[in-house]
Amino acid sequence: MIRTQIQLTEEQAAQLKRLAAKKGASVAELIRNGVEVLLRSTGTVSPEERRQRAIAVAGRFHSGRSNLSIKHDNHLTEVYKK
Repeated sequence: MIRTQIQLTEEQAAQLKRLAAKKGASVAELIRNGVEVLLRSTGTVSPEERRQRAIAVAGRFHSGRSNLSIKHDNHLTEVYKK
């Protein structure tokens, strides 16, 4: 991890401390979680996250065709002609 320094308002610091105590977490952990939410909401996805997402959806959908893995080029040609 990389150590960094930020400035918070007194109210932000107080609220974070209360929330950390309530959740049994550190203020640093809450800040890291907040940064993660921000990064995910702006569309920043790491290559590893993309890989994990691709693996997670593999095999979850059914095309209705029994030979799709063998004749995928033929099926794609058929679809793109339409």
